[in-house]
Amino acid sequence: MEHTKCLIIGAGPAGYTAAIYASRAALSPVLYEGLEPGGQLMTTTRIENWPGYEEGIEASVLMGEMRKQAVRLGADIRRGGITAADFSERPYKFTIDGIGQICADAVIIATGASARYLGLPSERRFRGMGVSACATCDGFFYRKRDVAVVGGGDTACEEATYLAGLCRKVYMIVRRDVLRASDAMQARVKDCPNIEILWNCNTLEVLGDEDGVTGARLQRKDGEVFDISVDGFFLAIGHHPNSELFSEWLDTDGQGYIVTEGKSTKTSREGVFAAGDVQDPTYRQAINAAAAGCRAALDAERYLKGL
Repeated sequence: MEHTKCLIIGAGPAGYTAAIYASRAALSPVLYEGLEPGGQLMTTTRIENWPGYEEGIEASVLMGEMRKQAVRLGADIRRGGITAADFSERPYKFTIDGIGQICADAVIIATGASARYLGLPSERRFRGMGVSACATCDGFFYRKRDVAVVGGGDTACEEATYLAGLCRKVYMIVRRDVLRASDAMQARVKDCPNIEILWNCNTLEVLGDEDGVTGARLQRKDGEVFDISVDGFFLAIGHHPNSELFSEWLDTDGQGYIVTEGKSTKTSREGVFAAGDVQDPTYRQAINAAAAGCRAALDAERYLKGL
């Protein structure tokens, strides 16, 4: 069985940054990219809030540059995904694409989280062309324009109020006749004059053309179907951490996020570290994921030196 000192699982900002730092620490890391090289960031287009790029940078370009940097420094980055994990004894054992095997002394899990979508074909069609699951990432592109936010919880209210500071009008599409958000978040929404809540509504279709989203077709609980005109369609119905493969072995919270120790990236299993959205239910920003990847590599280096 192949053996590596440091195995990194996942290829978003956290995984690639961990590979950069682990390579510079002479850990000779092996990184498996999984099904989505570049991570959730690849569902967006231009990134305006990554430091150092005055005019912004395309997500695919940024992730490509991070990957090349890690390779140049010595990381062994491979296609394929980890399909089984065994943390019962060290070195920890993993199955690759159901066939290959590898074992590792230290493991960095950076598998991220996936935004929940409605599952509409039109939603998939316009993903990255007006459909987004991150207002903080993409809201800037809709300054002084009309947008919609789907959801009725704290996240939806937070996204809506953030967008209200940028956009001309924000529709909140809520499938019930009440908001699930906390009283404080509801008050913030109701205090925004440019937020309109569409109660008892479900989205039937995202409307658009070759240039992107132009609107949404909604249906009220009483059966009425109507269209709204928007340029951006934001999902705020939650995220799902990609932690299922490891939940048998590691402590997770009620939502499935991997629990880490204090400010470190240490998990409940010695020598296993988690970084990025798979352990961060709060910030979910690329730069925070990259910072966590750095910390995970440093934690792994210190752990390996102590063996």
